[in-house]
Amino acid sequence: MASLVQHLGLFLLFFVPLSLVSCHSHHHPLDSLTPSEFRQVQAIVNGSNPGSSHNVTFQYVGLDEPDKPALLSWLSNPNSTTLPPPRRAFVITRLHSQTHEIIVDLSTQSIVSDKVYSGHGYPLLTSEEQTAASELPLTYPPFIASIRKRKLKLSDVVCSTFTVGWFGEEKSRRVLKILCFYTDGTANLYMRPIEGVTIVVDLDEMKITEYHDRLTVPMPEAEGTEYRLSKQKPPFGPRLNGVSSMQPDGPGFKIDGHNIRWANWDFHVSFDARAGLIISLASIYDLQKRTFRRVLYRGYLSELFVPYMDPTEEWYYKTFFDLGEFGFGLCTVPLQPLADCPSNAAFMDGYYAGQDGKPVKISNAFCIFEQQAGRIMWRHTEVEIPGEEIREVRPEVSLVVRMVATVGNYDYVLDWEFKPSGSIKLGVGLTGILEVKGVSYTHTSQIKEDVYGTLLAHNTIGVNHDHFLTYHLDLDVDGDANSFVKANLETKRVKDNISPRKSYWTVVSETAKTESDAQIQLGLKPAELIVVNPNKKTKLGNYVGYRLIPGSLSSPLLSDDDYPQIRGAFTKYDVWITPYNKSEKWAGGLYMDQSRGDDTLAVWSQRNREIENKDIVLWYTIGFHHVPCQEDFPVMPTLSGGFELRPTNFFERNPVLKTKPPTYGHWPNCTTKP
Repeated sequence: MASLVQHLGLFLLFFVPLSLVSCHSHHHPLDSLTPSEFRQVQAIVNGSNPGSSHNVTFQYVGLDEPDKPALLSWLSNPNSTTLPPPRRAFVITRLHSQTHEIIVDLSTQSIVSDKVYSGHGYPLLTSEEQTAASELPLTYPPFIASIRKRKLKLSDVVCSTFTVGWFGEEKSRRVLKILCFYTDGTANLYMRPIEGVTIVVDLDEMKITEYHDRLTVPMPEAEGTEYRLSKQKPPFGPRLNGVSSMQPDGPGFKIDGHNIRWANWDFHVSFDARAGLIISLASIYDLQKRTFRRVLYRGYLSELFVPYMDPTEEWYYKTFFDLGEFGFGLCTVPLQPLADCPSNAAFMDGYYAGQDGKPVKISNAFCIFEQQAGRIMWRHTEVEIPGEEIREVRPEVSLVVRMVATVGNYDYVLDWEFKPSGSIKLGVGLTGILEVKGVSYTHTSQIKEDVYGTLLAHNTIGVNHDHFLTYHLDLDVDGDANSFVKANLETKRVKDNISPRKSYWTVVSETAKTESDAQIQLGLKPAELIVVNPNKKTKLGNYVGYRLIPGSLSSPLLSDDDYPQIRGAFTKYDVWITPYNKSEKWAGGLYMDQSRGDDTLAVWSQRNREIENKDIVLWYTIGFHHVPCQEDFPVMPTLSGGFELRPTNFFERNPVLKTKPPTYGHWPNCTTKP
């Protein structure tokens, strides 16, 4: 009982929103917009349209980032009386079927600029308009007739929204497709699609403009699709014992406003309706230099491209860009203590602007926790010294910042893990529900043609698809003037019979001069990819740097002229390097819905700008080709991946050589006796 009380006390200590830990009285220039600032923006924008304020919809409201040079100048003089850069909001609204881009100055409570966007594509969808669109079929007579024809109950039908993409059309309307599902006997609606029925909704008019009922296939069974624990029946799987995260000395991190300091790391966190979690100003303390050195100015997930591989009439358009169409921040879900995050986690709330401009709160949007998962930071056992055995081991403790976004059927777990060694590991977890297709087949022996996926259950095909996550990583390695180096590993022949060996490999480095030099398809040629500061060297003469250790290699397999790939051309290369440009934030472009691929990372890079000894941004895409299997049914065990940013000659020596291991109090003897 005593240990239980201690555990609950520890849980209560850490289960607090980040805002309650704050001792900040002023905004950091990179802080997320606050609820009061959202209300300010709403009042200012509506006030500028007095006769039309009830027709204005807020598609996106976020921080208009300060100019980087101005912010860095302000940060470099912490004791100066100079005011921080002004707080501004970037706002995208819809009014009278037009898209407006608005800059609002929060300090002067005025509109700096308001221009109508006339290019291709449409802004982020709001949750409210998607909800309204998905409810329209339920009162639409042709749809009701289709449900009756299939002998289904209308009360058990749930509908959802799907973006339509772009397939060469000259003109477009702001529309969505609506597909519906059957929940009789299960909450797992995605496993019971109502195939053959497609509905098109015009969002500006909020009405159904097209309706198709093309085919009827058997409804997949509800049995075996439930994933809720309360609905499971014996026999059950193995019982798992919990592992308590006890910290007798309390947490090792401190939170001040949106700033987090832990071990030798200092960084800033913020929330955005489109990106979700943003990490900024990550610096690490150098014990020998006795100062913090910057590593990352700003990093976040920029786009997530999910194309499905079924070209049939009912499926061809399912080629989603989750951040630009639906918003990772809008899809962020509250994290569940003791399940999504351990007992020693602190939590942070997130806010975004609803369609009416009012702030919407997401409780527990992020969690922050120290993690010791049995990994070893470094070790060595020495037995070669006569009469002596040396064993030195340092357990690894790291700090994790986590968020989860549920975009329709899929749940994405995103981690930023900071290590005392200077590494930053970015983790990606894919889980949730597969998107499936209803078919007539109940056994693979019946299938004689390409069904574009795997038979997972009776009448259920899990359709093949990809996930491409593109990260925007504005590395500032010990300063903002950096270069990109490809350290190629090349095989050399031993000459002149100087050795019994015939060959070896060596490093031949080349520095990228322009953007085209830094477009990398991984796996074609062995190389270390390093961002260096060409103006800083170690005492031994090596350029200080950070290298990218890639994750899984899964390049796109769609042809370059396929419309989804034209829009997703930023995935053609795994790595891109661009010069810093404040406006180049979203790899697929600012207006992703029905975009035409004319404002992407691939297009920006055609200018082939100089990138040597410049302020540069590294873009990295981690990909997954997903061939569904029966173990993914009815809910998918987490598929994990990730990559690492690792110091390379950044320090003079191992930065964790003198790191003291954690101290532990008395632990009960858990040895099992025979």
